[in-house]
Amino acid sequence: MTTHDHTDDRAAVERSLRADGGERADPPRGTITLPDEIEFPRLLDFYDLQDPEHTRIHQFYENLSDGALTTTECADCGEIHFPPRVVCPECLSDDLEYTDLPHEGELHSFTEVRGTAAIGMRDDPPFVVGTVDLGPVQLSARIEDAEYDDLELGDTVRLKVMDIDGPTDQDRVFYRFEPV
Repeated sequence: MTTHDHTDDRAAVERSLRADGGERADPPRGTITLPDEIEFPRLLDFYDLQDPEHTRIHQFYENLSDGALTTTECADCGEIHFPPRVVCPECLSDDLEYTDLPHEGELHSFTEVRGTAAIGMRDDPPFVVGTVDLGPVQLSARIEDAEYDDLELGDTVRLKVMDIDGPTDQDRVFYRFEPV
């Protein structure tokens, strides 16, 4: 290898050598062109497919569609978990039954989402999300019909069932809460 006084030339020569000292051929290069717009793909849909073919907690969604907020309770150890489970994380039993949860709870914590939201929710900010204490469980949820400055810790909130109008042929639902 010949030494040159020019730093750029030396760097180019070093990049052209393989680790064993032989010359390396430059790899082929191509270009990736990104589209200006992307159709909302099903893969990025925020909400689960809710039928028995796609989830083992389909009963949760069926109950919610009927207006009941439920979760699973372990028949062996009595633990209640949210979200619903198919195996108890406490005792590893798969003997779980659905149990009703209260439709009202206490706002335990909350914050306002002001910046970028998930794909498909870009027009939603600002909105409030919080932790709701239902007694047997705490869960996170969006707080509908409320401004951040209008809420206080300890406020009573109630269940609001949301029908999802989305990119599938399924009737789907999800839960949110709203101030009482």
